[in-house]
Amino acid sequence: MEIASLPQDIATAPLLIPVGTADRARLSGPGLRTFRNIAEAWELSEAQRIAALGHPGRSTYHAWIKKAVDHKPISLPFDTLVRISAVLGIYKALAILFLDQDQAVKWLSSSHQGTIFAGSAPLDLIVDGGQDGMMSVRRYLDAWRGGQMGHGAPEGSFELVAEDDVVFL
Repeated sequence: MEIASLPQDIATAPLLIPVGTADRARLSGPGLRTFRNIAEAWELSEAQRIAALGHPGRSTYHAWIKKAVDHKPISLPFDTLVRISAVLGIYKALAILFLDQDQAVKWLSSSHQGTIFAGSAPLDLIVDGGQDGMMSVRRYLDAWRGGQMGHGAPEGSFELVAEDDVVFL
């Protein structure tokens, strides 16, 4: 077993290692099959699945799924792989936070008053919020797992401003 280490001359090391075609091809099939299983567990509609993957054409989506299920070569766009990665992270965090998958699905599809949700369901951010929405839900759950709710204040500790609170000078 080798242990990763920083390069000797970190000043000349690349900051980002590009994800090549071979990497995308290696990850696409297993990632898409796993995404499909998660989408089924979350009871996502076809439209929600397509939106979560970045709105590929319907025929493209079905071609991807068929190739993945048949274990045929497929290479998804990098953006789609990032989205799948976010879904995997969300799924993992929910599995850690909730012992019962039905509770996790209920949390995911129920509206919340958390700062990032503003009365919406986390699933709405995943489906309609683009990559940023997905990553926001993932970061929220990761923070929850780590005991860090909100930004410096406990979740739910904010009170609405009432009319009597406003003072005009």
